[in-house]
Amino acid sequence: MANGVLDSIHVHPLKAARGHTAREAVVEPWGLHGDRRWMLVDEAGKVVTQRPHPRMALAAAELLPGGGIRLSAPGREQLTVDVPEPGTGTSLVEIWRDKVEAVPADAAAHAWFSDYLDTDVRLVHLDDPSTRRPIDPEYARPGETVSFADGYPLLLTALSSLDALNSLIAQGDHADEGPLPMNRFRPNVVVRGTAPWAEDDWSRIAIGEVTFRVAKMCGRCVVTTTDQTTAERGKEPLRTLARHRRFGDQLVFGQNLVPESGGTIRVGDTVEILE
Repeated sequence: MANGVLDSIHVHPLKAARGHTAREAVVEPWGLHGDRRWMLVDEAGKVVTQRPHPRMALAAAELLPGGGIRLSAPGREQLTVDVPEPGTGTSLVEIWRDKVEAVPADAAAHAWFSDYLDTDVRLVHLDDPSTRRPIDPEYARPGETVSFADGYPLLLTALSSLDALNSLIAQGDHADEGPLPMNRFRPNVVVRGTAPWAEDDWSRIAIGEVTFRVAKMCGRCVVTTTDQTTAERGKEPLRTLARHRRFGDQLVFGQNLVPESGGTIRVGDTVEILE
């Protein structure tokens, strides 16, 4: 199997909001440093994402030293949110099937996002990712945990597979929606130089000095149909994935990774296919 190259790194400090690119990132057991340590929840404590609120795509969270974030969004003044003080009480929140203890941010952060989304939400922080949320035991080893990511520490996608998908979209009923950019899939690491869909067959890889287990394919949802620069929705890529990338009951693009070791990854690192 041919090796690849790490083309780009993406960190999303706040789940479902716009993230940023990085030249390098520290890999922690639960994901990239600073990735998805913050999340919005509704009045019932359930996760809030772009699924019902596509305008979250237009809100940005900039990671600050110490783990805080600076929020910005159209029509809103920027707001700096600090990591809650140690000893601040936790609240039980729900992300998909998981119930997780998290620490509420201050009232100003709740109000800022509630006004922006025009619905009552709260901003919470994952204070201890080493213990709070285990990975699905069907795909994990004992003690492995994850941040507020959908289910796994990192998501990998490949440029060649995006090119192949865009070629298929161009042949379909909604060709005017393509070509799609990679930000539709909100990956952490993007690989270049591999064959289209080669990642389907990987089970273990190394990016630079860090090794990863390829846990499972990534099933995709309506968020991929959301233009991340306008918040408008279309039909693609789900229409084309349904025709060409259906595995069981999931429409697949990308692979979920679990770190086997720590270290720093850098743009330009070799992506070595170990198994």
